[in-house]
Amino acid sequence: MGDVRRYIVVGERRVRLGLRQRLAGSVRSAGPEEVADTLVALHGSDPATVFLAVGARLADATRTVTETERALYTDRTLVRMHGMRHTVFVFPTELTPVVHASTGLTVAARERAALLKDMAAAGAPDAAWLKDVQESALTALARRGQATASELAEDEPRLRERFVYAAGKSYEGTHTVSTRLLRVLGVEGRVVRGRPLGSWTSSQFRWALAPAHPELDVAEAQAVLLGRWLAACGPATEADLKWWTGWRVTEVRRALAAIGARAVTLDEGTGFVTADDEEPVPDSGEPWAALLPALDPTAMGWRERDWYLDPGMRSALFDYSGNVGPTVWWNGRVVGGWAQRADGEVVWRLLDKDGVGREAEERIHEEAARLAGWLGDTRATPRFRTPLEKELVGGA
Repeated sequence: MGDVRRYIVVGERRVRLGLRQRLAGSVRSAGPEEVADTLVALHGSDPATVFLAVGARLADATRTVTETERALYTDRTLVRMHGMRHTVFVFPTELTPVVHASTGLTVAARERAALLKDMAAAGAPDAAWLKDVQESALTALARRGQATASELAEDEPRLRERFVYAAGKSYEGTHTVSTRLLRVLGVEGRVVRGRPLGSWTSSQFRWALAPAHPELDVAEAQAVLLGRWLAACGPATEADLKWWTGWRVTEVRRALAAIGARAVTLDEGTGFVTADDEEPVPDSGEPWAALLPALDPTAMGWRERDWYLDPGMRSALFDYSGNVGPTVWWNGRVVGGWAQRADGEVVWRLLDKDGVGREAEERIHEEAARLAGWLGDTRATPRFRTPLEKELVGGA
């Protein structure tokens, strides 16, 4: 008799999501390290997303800011760095070598080549000059501990050198060496983003040297990263895995084989789980609601999202670049969106009223009050605005 794949229904996938994304009340976390370890990566291109994503999953949300800042800037148990798809994420620090080897090396080589090409086209100094500036800047950063690009330029004035990018094109612009070089060093795993200049919502930040880490074999690192993510987010399709990692299909398949992933059947077709994750996950019957931020790792976790997000909601909840805005969840699926107004009020709107009853609305209201309570006087406006979010705050 041939191998019979287990069919995992949408209902079970939603149960898994609530439990493994730490959104159901009974599995909320004690601290930000536990959240990041469970989810593997928190989107960090919008600084507020990290804190809001952690707060949605903490048993005691009032500790969100102090504990997340401690983890990021004091204990350095979490680190903000470039990762999959050339995007900034927050990872557990011990994953730094895995992320660097599995996703960073290829992107880094491409980024450095592009910088040198752009500088050459603009008649700027060559690779030897850039390397000298780089080493000088890294020495200055080591001495300072943390520094902004402007502060580093005080120690290494050549960082202020400017060159024209894409001369003659409609998108022509002027870059400073510091802007492009620090970005390349970030992708190469040499520097990471440190404490912001302002509050935890600020996009202005300092740089710091990356934690020292061993150089890992690329294929082994990819197997580790994919295994970690599949344990948190499986089942997932090959398209999901390729999208999340940013790898080639051959790399995804190699990593799946390396971890002994098991094929299952989903509504979308073939999916995969880790070798020890084929057994059914029972539904405890615990109802839960959540208000997740823009770019939350759960809302953005899969490429194929119809099992938790009605396609009819996309135009209201996503911007033109495909970035998800703040979402309201009920029992494993998106049912609406939310926003914070200028006076601090957290407001929300259901987009799926037929499948949401009074209990859901009561729990969503409780989550909105919980969120507003720990935000206090802070105003967290998403970096990427979406139609519903802008409408809820009055078109601001």
